[in-house]
Order: sequence, then structure tokens, then C-alpha cells
Amino acid sequence: MTHSFVLHIPDAELEPEPLAPEQIVSGTPEVTGKVVWESEDGRQARGVWQITPGVVTDTEADELFVVISGSATIEVEDGPTLTVGPGDMAVLREGDRTTWTVHETLRKAYAINL
Repeated sequence: MTHSFVLHIPDAELEPEPLAPEQIVSGTPEVTGKVVWESEDGRQARGVWQITPGVVTDTEADELFVVISGSATIEVEDGPTLTVGPGDMAVLREGDRTTWTVHETLRKAYAINL
């Protein structure tokens, strides 16, 4: 997008972003998302992401996000355990190895630097 814009996050239509089978620890979590802005060099992205209940692992990018709805516990390997819910802002660092336990379908707005 080249112009300023507004997006009502709770109603944003998202597209499937299938998880790799090895990321799923338990349950049948499904991920959807939408990139709403990306820098010309592809090193920055802004978007909306959602995951249904379950437990998954991930290796993080440098990310700031705000939870819009839902809740999760994020265990950072060799780091803190973060409990997030609506209105919470969190920062994950590039290379963080995480385990997400999603209690209620979680939707977040994010800013990623690659």
C-alpha cells in the first residue's frame, strides 16, 4: 500500500497461513493472517494474525504486537513466560524460540522487522 489507511482489526478478513506439522504440539490450531503493509525492501511488515486454540512452537522475528482478542501463554526458551490478552502489547526478539499455548482464539496486530 502506498497511501495512509485505516483498518478495523476485529473485522479484518484474513487468509489461511497453514502451520508446518512439526510446529503443532497439541490440538488442531489454525492460523490466518493478512499483511496490510510491507516496506519496499521487504524488511518490515505490518499486519493482522490470528490463531485458534492449541499449542504450537515457533522461532520469532523481531516483533511488536498488540492483542486485540483472545488469550495465550507464550513460553520463551531460556526467558520469561508471557501471558497475553486483549489490550496487551508484547515484544518478541528475533531468534526467540517460543511455545504458544492459545487458550482462546487470539487475534493480534503486529509490526515485524526482518
